[in-house]
Amino acid sequence: MSEHRPVLMTEVLEGLAIVRDGCYVDATYGRGGHSAGILAELGEAGRLLALDKDPDAVAHGRERFVHDARFTIRHGDFAELGEFVNPWLDGRRLAGVLLDLGVSSPQLDEAARGFSFSRNGPLDMRMNPSTGQTAAQWLAAASASDIADVLRRYGEEPRARRIAAGIVAARARAPIETTAQLAGIVEAAAGRGRRSLHPATLV
Repeated sequence: MSEHRPVLMTEVLEGLAIVRDGCYVDATYGRGGHSAGILAELGEAGRLLALDKDPDAVAHGRERFVHDARFTIRHGDFAELGEFVNPWLDGRRLAGVLLDLGVSSPQLDEAARGFSFSRNGPLDMRMNPSTGQTAAQWLAAASASDIADVLRRYGEEPRARRIAAGIVAARARAPIETTAQLAGIVEAAAGRGRRSLHPATLV
């Protein structure tokens, strides 16, 4: 099992100013790099609650820290923080919360999750693959204006309208089901231009 080493571990721990008997929450467990750093600074009375909406991450945490009684992990979204934290604290005081937002490298590396086009995979892109629509399902039904709005708002894609039109035209010919399909459609709609990055990177 490879160990994930966060880039800003020192800065994160300094910001949390760990108290050895404190209660902390890692609200985005990922692959446990920050959790390991927090646990290394906690004493026997310290406690750490970790959350992640990715069931693979939760399974990883349960395996990695199975013998550490100070550690608890739950499958859930940081948006539901209060539902998990209040019962866990059981009257104790919360000392700090960490949220490391974004997609984790294992999610990008696993083609089946559909977060990257570097390796072809199903167009999924769900942080929690057990709930909600896949990206393929959403693209099959969304209007061109909704697609353009998402690409512009969340991907900061300047050619959002042109790419959205290309997606709508392509799905009329065949369902868009893989990351390679989508990347090819984006490239055809937007063109390579002079940019060094693949035109589907922001999408």
